[in-house]
Amino acid sequence: MAEKRVPYQVNGRQFEGMIVYDDSVAGRRPAIFMQPDWKGVDQDTIGQARTVAGKDYVVLMADMFGQGYGDKPKNQDELRAGMLAVHKDRNFTVACGAAARDALLAEANKLGLIDASKQAAIGYCAGGGFALEQARAGADFKAVVVFHVTNPNPVVPGTPCNIRGRVLAIHGRADPITPKPMMDALEDELTKAKVDWHIVTFGRGVHSFCDPTVHAGPTRYDEKLCRTSYMLMRDFFAETL
Repeated sequence: MAEKRVPYQVNGRQFEGMIVYDDSVAGRRPAIFMQPDWKGVDQDTIGQARTVAGKDYVVLMADMFGQGYGDKPKNQDELRAGMLAVHKDRNFTVACGAAARDALLAEANKLGLIDASKQAAIGYCAGGGFALEQARAGADFKAVVVFHVTNPNPVVPGTPCNIRGRVLAIHGRADPITPKPMMDALEDELTKAKVDWHIVTFGRGVHSFCDPTVHAGPTRYDEKLCRTSYMLMRDFFAETL
């Protein structure tokens, strides 16, 4: 798997996303724009990007926290503060996501890696919320897939839902971070906006079931659920892109 860092700027701040792909594959592949969880671009989330990319996709990882953010380990309080600073500023969330996408797409296209007519987005935990906000703002993703999303509802109540593609949310019924009423509200929002949506709920799933680094409490990795999630994602992309 190859990794290429791509810098960009937002409001004078430096950011650095990453392109992840199998460089043994010839030809252009669909581009999957990825919003990682609150750790940003670090070795854990890069590992997730490698798994998603495989031989079928080129993953474009967004950096929403600033260049070098993922290089230093952080405790829960630091991670939460970094996430909330982005989450509570919708204008920044949308602008930074758009800047990341533009820079990463341009570089991947220059390298001859992607079929720009086939674009989707994925997001993990807080990154799922960022991806949904970007899609609400009208980003032209053909599909959006979110895994154990942390903030599924608009941070600004009444935000118009201008999602243009299909949506798949894969969630745990026992997730205490994002309980069922929040997912019900997402369903209502998508239904009213006439979005083609699907929500798959795992009965035993808690939060972060696709994060191999967490093993206890309300956030816990589940290898079988994660494998099933990626199968669902790939099927969803196969019928959409």
